[in-house]
Amino acid sequence: MSDVALALRQVRYTNKAFWRNPGSAFFTFAFPLMFLVIFTSLLGSGTIEVAPGVFIKQSTYYVAAMSAFAVITASYTNIAISVVFQRDAGILKRTKGTPLPGWAYMGGRVLHVLIVAILLVIITSAFGVAFYGADVPSGVLLLKFAAVVVVGAMSFAALGLATTSIVPNPDAAPPVVNAIILPLLFLSGIFIPFGVDTPEWIRTVARIFPVKHFADAMRAGFYGAPFEFLWRDVLIVAIWGLAGLILAARFFTWEPRK
Repeated sequence: MSDVALALRQVRYTNKAFWRNPGSAFFTFAFPLMFLVIFTSLLGSGTIEVAPGVFIKQSTYYVAAMSAFAVITASYTNIAISVVFQRDAGILKRTKGTPLPGWAYMGGRVLHVLIVAILLVIITSAFGVAFYGADVPSGVLLLKFAAVVVVGAMSFAALGLATTSIVPNPDAAPPVVNAIILPLLFLSGIFIPFGVDTPEWIRTVARIFPVKHFADAMRAGFYGAPFEFLWRDVLIVAIWGLAGLILAARFFTWEPRK
């Protein structure tokens, strides 16, 4: 059997393991919808000025924002935490000792993450259409949106694998991962929308990291005007993903941390 076939088989095994843990699977899909309802209930009754003289309903804004959050949660948070747990349980070490190539195992994990991310975006978008009157992208805009989702999911998965190298043990995994990603979610306009009065220093800091560029690309790919879709944002996310892949290849370990 070829290595590619082994990687695809690993996708199937990972998918079975995912759905056989119904608690984890449920909250993976429930969190984006829960946050969508909470934020739209608290902040979604008005409009936000996204550009001088350009207003958009906050409830509509949050549909795209929570779609971006869903991809990041599935691709970065979940894979970083779960891989640390598997590493320190000795599962990765035993897997490494089998004929299955290491890249095929990790490739299967990343492809599964991509599938979950796509499902999350579809469900969140459908929820937004049904309850908040959001418009879904179509035509060329849909292709751009799909490209953003794929690039974002793969890039944040690579960053998640890189993050495992700085997590010392499973108990530290949730705090470390959330300490990295939660501030970026707030700084990047996902939880709190950016308006014309947002301080420039926050925008400057946010532009350093991939979350802001991913959120902007998701929003522009989802709605189009008044948001401007920039391939530069997608490229920056991809560059961060490549950096994560290089760091993961250099520092990732299959052995439990002592």
